Amino acid sequence: MAISSPGVGSNLDVNSIVRQLMAVEREPLNRLDTREVSFQARLSAYGSIRGALSQFQGAMSSLASAGRYQAASASSSDAASVSASAVGTATPGSYAVEVNALAQSQRLVAAGQATSSGSIGSGTLSFDFGTISGGTFDSTTGTYTGAGFDSSGSSVRTVTIDPESSSLAGIRDSINKAAIGVTASIVNDGGSSPFRLVLSVGQTGQANALKISVTGDAGLQSLLTQDPAGTQSLAETSKAQNAALTINGVAVTKASNTISDAIEGVTLTLVKRNVGTPTTVTVARDTASVQTAAQNFVKSYNDLSRTLTTLSAYNPGTRTAAVLNGDSGVRSLQFQLRALLGQPLSGMPADLRTMSDIGIAFQRDGSLAVDATKLSKAIEANPTRIAGVFAALGTTTDALVQFSSASAGVSAGSYALDVTQLATRGSSVGTAAAGLAIVAGGNDSLDLTVDGVATSITLAARTYPTAAALAAELQGRINGSPALAAVGAGVQVTVAGGVLSVTSNRFGLASTVAVNGGLALNVLFGGAPTRTDGVDVAGTVNGTTASGSGQTLTSDAGLQLRVLGGTVGSRGSLDYTIGFAGQLSEFAGKQISSDGLVNGRTSGINRSIADIGDQRTAMGRRLVDIERRYRAQFTALDVLIGNLSQTSNFINQQLATLNGSSNNRR
Repeated sequence: MAISSPGVGSNLDVNSIVRQLMAVEREPLNRLDTREVSFQARLSAYGSIRGALSQFQGAMSSLASAGRYQAASASSSDAASVSASAVGTATPGSYAVEVNALAQSQRLVAAGQATSSGSIGSGTLSFDFGTISGGTFDSTTGTYTGAGFDSSGSSVRTVTIDPESSSLAGIRDSINKAAIGVTASIVNDGGSSPFRLVLSVGQTGQANALKISVTGDAGLQSLLTQDPAGTQSLAETSKAQNAALTINGVAVTKASNTISDAIEGVTLTLVKRNVGTPTTVTVARDTASVQTAAQNFVKSYNDLSRTLTTLSAYNPGTRTAAVLNGDSGVRSLQFQLRALLGQPLSGMPADLRTMSDIGIAFQRDGSLAVDATKLSKAIEANPTRIAGVFAALGTTTDALVQFSSASAGVSAGSYALDVTQLATRGSSVGTAAAGLAIVAGGNDSLDLTVDGVATSITLAARTYPTAAALAAELQGRINGSPALAAVGAGVQVTVAGGVLSVTSNRFGLASTVAVNGGLALNVLFGGAPTRTDGVDVAGTVNGTTASGSGQTLTSDAGLQLRVLGGTVGSRGSLDYTIGFAGQLSEFAGKQISSDGLVNGRTSGINRSIADIGDQRTAMGRRLVDIERRYRAQFTALDVLIGNLSQTSNFINQQLATLNGSSNNRR
């Protein structure tokens, strides 16, 4: 008889028996699940460590900039007269600033008109910027840099007044649209001819006075002609004037009331005159920024340390261990961090080589803390070197040698510098004194190549009062060349004994000035000028030949120095240090890089999880086979027991029949 359902033939609960047997067989699979949960927890923990290290690296990277430890502050005893600000290059000290005159711009007012809409005349206005002295006007070349000013080099700017713009309002609008550095406005003074045109120069300074030449209709000429040495149709209500002041008794004149080149690293803003009551400007080191940086350094380290400790801790009271308790990777991170902070810095003074020298020390619980008093004393004692405790810092013994940068391969230490050749600039020098008369179309053009860039210029036609004025015009025209401006090239034009010299602003082999020709060649230079090309700086760093480019020397390891001048020969040394923040930033970056510890650990954990998945798949296939075998065996047993039961029933029936027959015979 066929068995249609397990247990029917034997009355055994085959399904229950198989389930219980399979539950035993699945115990290894459950253990795999438990292991996977553990690995996933460790993977999550290392994700937390990666995040903490990334945040730590960002904090250390921001603290590894030397500039944030070299800030300076400036205060004023009377900000209503003189205000001040300072940057890190400022030298601490006290400065007495007395303002005798404020810089101001020129303002001119035209004669009144009955209406602002009536026609006055058309023509061309030529605005020439320059200096007025004793009734004479001397053009200024290339000094005006107001908003919208094209700075092409010449002091003359032109504005065309079309017939449709010949009214007072039209003249105003035409001037303003030209954006030449002069603002025009109309003021109604309430008189019989109330409408008056006011011209205001946008930039202060005595070199920005106006000379206005007019060609065209007589009405336009009579209204706006302004020649300091001749006809003056406009009234001057404010003259172009430089600021005049004294700084610690030294007389200073500047074209602007904002002065950033009188005291190194300090910007003065002149507000009003204070004759007789000088304002005291005090420059000091900004120690607060260093204190803040130190606190941020300590906090960032403690945050990372707390994360590592929490993930690897063991609580003896509850006998519970954190997910990474005993993990060698965490122990390695903790050990290396403490080792980095415990080693002395190279290239630093003896009293600034360790964290404890500036008041940062480990506490009993493994955290860092700042002794603010000790830190303040360290800042005061080493204001220029304190940055090296945290950041990469290069300090030279020669004032004309500057540290520029260092690549990651440069080690901290002292580097000796020897200069065998100073960088020079390319130049072309005239062979005779320059002529001062420039004639339009006759001798006003010049072709030249500066730093490999060719350009052509046209000088303003006039007879220049001095060779210096001609040099200023030439310099402005060259530097205003669009071709040169596009690549940042420029020149300086100087005069010695009437002879002009054109020198590139650039240093090195790429620095060249070649005067190629043009109608002005003879009048400016007396013929073909003498050309000298620039050369690169050359020398050695720690006895090894360095490569030179312009004024920059680069060692084979990637240490860059700028040699600004001086002499050839030994130029002292550079002390280079990589501060703790710089070292820790690099360390953290390595740990979370593709071949770093964290990635190695997470890759290993992921491989273990993948292996568990493979084992689970193989075990799942085996369990299917086992269950199939169990069911086959119990099905066979069920059939056997069913058959035996039928046989037993048959035998019992036969025996019962035999017993009945036997009883009947009796």
